[in-house]
Amino acid sequence: MEREQGPTLTHVVVLSFPIQGHINPMLQFSKRLASKGLKVTLLSTNSIVKSMEGQASSVTIEPIADDSGEYPTVETMEAYTERFKVMFSHSLEDLIERNKSIGYATKLVVYDSILPWALEVAKQHGVGGAPFITQSCTIAAIFYHLFQGRITLPLQVSEVSLPSLPLLRIDDMPSFISQPDLYPLLLRLCVDQFHNFHEVNWVFCSSFDKLEEEVVSWISSQWPIKNIGPTIPSMYLDKRLKDDKNYDLSLFKPNVDACMKWLDLKETGTVVYVSFGSLAALGVEQMEEVALGLKRSNKYFLWVVRETETKKLPTNFIEETTERGLVVTWCPQLEVLSHKAIGCFVTHCGWNSTLEALSLGVPLVAMPQWTDQTTNSKFVMDVWKIGIRVKVDDKGMVTREEIELCINEVMGEKREEMKRHAIKWKKLAIEALDEGGSSDKNIDEFVEKITHT
Repeated sequence: MEREQGPTLTHVVVLSFPIQGHINPMLQFSKRLASKGLKVTLLSTNSIVKSMEGQASSVTIEPIADDSGEYPTVETMEAYTERFKVMFSHSLEDLIERNKSIGYATKLVVYDSILPWALEVAKQHGVGGAPFITQSCTIAAIFYHLFQGRITLPLQVSEVSLPSLPLLRIDDMPSFISQPDLYPLLLRLCVDQFHNFHEVNWVFCSSFDKLEEEVVSWISSQWPIKNIGPTIPSMYLDKRLKDDKNYDLSLFKPNVDACMKWLDLKETGTVVYVSFGSLAALGVEQMEEVALGLKRSNKYFLWVVRETETKKLPTNFIEETTERGLVVTWCPQLEVLSHKAIGCFVTHCGWNSTLEALSLGVPLVAMPQWTDQTTNSKFVMDVWKIGIRVKVDDKGMVTREEIELCINEVMGEKREEMKRHAIKWKKLAIEALDEGGSSDKNIDEFVEKITHT
């Protein structure tokens, strides 16, 4: 149950990197903190704040001062983060003074872990800091090993053995490590996040203890990890947060009615849901293979193809598949995944999508593209056993035959086994955030500590 605001009047600032996959889990954590009696302010850019107007009433959403509205790209990341740092410093100082005048003490900045400079900025203003990891504990551990020098790049071995983790092939490793020359700046961001972890009292992670037990145990010996997930709206988990039905942020307009009305007409477990998230862009040839794989599977399918990607679809594909398929530019993913008609999810295995599928008991066909998705796919198939990872050919392509094969396995001969594992993880995800669960206790302990210091 939500607790009324306590007498401590404690204020926490939350700072995320301004992309949807980072804001959503941090906003969900903010809602949890607000439900425990803290005053929480999420700082973000003007463009993000405008898209969230009228949402997340339990959390104050404020724009960062002097924001140009520019959206960061891989190429502009370094310059953007430098300017973001200056803007944040001014906004934090203003926020602290304003809250002090109305009786709130700003105690802590919870910051996106890839923005480690936020800790120094917070300290300059007399406030503590705690990093928030938006990926899995496993990914954090792998990059921490690289930070510590236990992994040497470029990799000279075919398999990597690390404490508390299964044996990882090179193509199981995060792509920034397996292909370090492709995105050197992003690799540096992932490694540099750890340089001041020894100065903090809490490191929050968007996961839950039983999902990654061994690696959580190992990480706990290195820094003060606190899992607080799954970071998805309460309605789909413990249902204890009133009106918490969605993320309150979508940079794309979902086709809600079209999706849900179409799904309502389908029988239980008969639809393949396909989405590669808000960032991944498939090549024209790969898009054609996915399209023809779906066609060959002879299953109903709901495919999210962002507006910028629709031109890559094969000619007349939509017209030729109207009886079995629906292609939309965006959809309400949580509503879709929780619908009885969904039989499996063909996904890039971004961490948020993976957590959503785990939390809602949906088997996966894993088709990773880059960054942490390859490692998440390894765990989906070999550790959590809730899906199949596609195989790529010698050109790095996933063929139509492979897509058809994987869909038919997950929806056919392996269906019962994978559904059984998926339901197990769904129950454990709900248990983690329910009253007295591991994530709920971690949040309670943090709130108790922060309000009495």
